[in-house]
Amino acid sequence: MRKFIQAALAVGCCFSSLAAPAAAGPTARFDYVEYRAVEADSSASSSNYRNPILPGFHPDPSIVRVGDDFYAVTSTFSWFPGLPIFHSRDLVNWRLIGNAIDRSTQVDFSGLGTNRGLFAPAITYLDGLFWIVNTCIECGDNFVITAKDPAGPWSDPDWLDFGGIDPSLYFEDDGSAWIVYNDAPPGEPRYEGHRALWLQQFDHVKRQVMPGRTLLVDGGVDPSTNPIWAEGPHLYKIDGWYYLLTAEGGTADQHSQTIYRSGNLQGPYQPGPYNPILTQRDLPRDRPERVEATGHADIVKLDDGSWWGVFLATRPFAQQSTLMGRETFLLPLKWVEGWPRFLDQGAPVPMELAKPRLTPDRPVDQTRWRENFAGPLSADWIGLRTPQQVQQVLVDSNAGELQLVSGKDAAGSLGKPAFVGRRLWHHKADFTTRVSFTPDGEGDFAGLLAFMDESHFLAFGVEQGRVVARMRTDAAQSERGEVVASTSLPATGPVELRIALRGGAATVFWRSAGETPWQQLGETIDVEPLASVHAGLFTGLVVGPYAYSASP
Repeated sequence: MRKFIQAALAVGCCFSSLAAPAAAGPTARFDYVEYRAVEADSSASSSNYRNPILPGFHPDPSIVRVGDDFYAVTSTFSWFPGLPIFHSRDLVNWRLIGNAIDRSTQVDFSGLGTNRGLFAPAITYLDGLFWIVNTCIECGDNFVITAKDPAGPWSDPDWLDFGGIDPSLYFEDDGSAWIVYNDAPPGEPRYEGHRALWLQQFDHVKRQVMPGRTLLVDGGVDPSTNPIWAEGPHLYKIDGWYYLLTAEGGTADQHSQTIYRSGNLQGPYQPGPYNPILTQRDLPRDRPERVEATGHADIVKLDDGSWWGVFLATRPFAQQSTLMGRETFLLPLKWVEGWPRFLDQGAPVPMELAKPRLTPDRPVDQTRWRENFAGPLSADWIGLRTPQQVQQVLVDSNAGELQLVSGKDAAGSLGKPAFVGRRLWHHKADFTTRVSFTPDGEGDFAGLLAFMDESHFLAFGVEQGRVVARMRTDAAQSERGEVVASTSLPATGPVELRIALRGGAATVFWRSAGETPWQQLGETIDVEPLASVHAGLFTGLVVGPYAYSASP
């Protein structure tokens, strides 16, 4: 018991524990986890930056400027901790400073699928207080949270009495507050994906919406074309005009960004003469450094008068397939006769361009990291669903190891697997670890899990007397995944494991600790079926230590 209490004190707020589970399986011990990009994108010159600015699973970005500081937040669905908060002073180099949802008392994701939970947060600031308004799908609907320090702690949610998704908070010059959001249209929807954008006043002192709401947009820019999924709206007041920035077309390859404006906050809003102001849907598929699914933008103004926007997009390795999901990109806006525009129609998203005219922030190395478990897990580490009273993820900083107490929840279940991981940032990258594990019986497993959702994952590790790779690409398959390769394990003791991801292919290697060379297990594995396009589009691959117990 003393050892587990000691470990709990070292692990930090998000994966703490007071004791091992009463019916715990064998414990897996991980000495380190290392990530290395292979053939990473070439570095930009000192005067340029490269997209994406937040690589990997970072969709639905929202941004706010406070003085010389910029803060951003992205969606996390049913991952915990949720709603990562990033800080930058140059819009290019971003550091994760915390997670807005980092306590199990704030929101409960128990039993939710990976594509449920926290959708599209929007961050803003007023008079010393940061605000996030957000939707929790199947876990409470819309809510608002606040913090004096964006690094946290953030308040418990105040739940709001309105439907729909993608709320965004706007503060008017007279001190009033308003929420703009996506909801069903008035009357019966005319077609699948027919949505509307609504505006409702918000009492930010009592933290509740006021009665009545105003319809801003019904359908989209051109209702005659049956536009789908008008969503992700934000309001801005610029030079006496109210601008409504919103996405349209769904979050796949038809995604786009559109603009409206009005002389009155409550409308009517007219679409701009040039829409969409950002999309890649009409470009040839054979273009170099192809970017797809652009949209869901938010914008900020700099002191030099320039405007910049963050938005989500994907980098497919083939067709619409990517393991990284939707990532966060940055582009300047240009203004043409009073209307903002990201790109001319037909123009591809540039992967390298001139930096904003801001004082450079400290560079962030996105090509590698190594975790030796010498202290609490950083905010980069996430797990599936909300921690329960007794947890299975523990850090013993004295021993320099991560301990996973295996349990009955497999990766393919809707339970709480013993798993913690970090996002994949590159098409070509290696994840490596060393694990010590003594199974109690047939089916006990410990190793690395590359997880897209509960029906799409690759698990590679140690079972009783063998090294095994399991993959799941369909909900009809075993919750543990089906065996795609295995070999006998000749000796006991620590084993090193490596998953080498190369676009839609993965190769897995193993060796007994201290031995060389690496041994490849089986043939190269086709992991294109794990791509986000097959798994609901919302998430990206998260990779890290995992343990499971099949023992009675």
